[in-house]
Amino acid sequence: IMAISTALCSSFKQELLQGVHNFSSHTFKLALIKANESGTYGAASTNYSNITGNSDEQGNTGTYSAGGATLSGTTINLTNTTAHIDFNNPQFTSATIDANGCMIYNSSASNKAVCVISFGSTQSSDNGTFTITMPADGESTSIIRVA
Repeated sequence: IMAISTALCSSFKQELLQGVHNFSSHTFKLALIKANESGTYGAASTNYSNITGNSDEQGNTGTYSAGGATLSGTTINLTNTTAHIDFNNPQFTSATIDANGCMIYNSSASNKAVCVISFGSTQSSDNGTFTITMPADGESTSIIRVA
């Protein structure tokens, strides 16, 4: 087993300033990183291809397929001096999954990585609904925020 660290990807920070990512018009996806992942994922991750074939949760039953789920319900907010983004909770139904984390990436921009999230332990579903619960939207709680 390698490691998953929760982090905004360093490449994403640079790409923000280059105008690569547009949360109003691009499609962002969430791909699960399977248990017993073969790789190290975190701030140095640059693209969904980092987990393709190594640690994407492909091959499980149910609605999860390689590439994960499209994130919906995107809202962009500003609270005090912090910009933050919120998404709906993605769900995979009738799914048998064992995952240790996930990657949010921009499928409209060559699958460039946005962030990696560690679940802290293996999360599972056995022919059930696997839900990623996004944190409350806020200046100190949103998954993606720029202070």
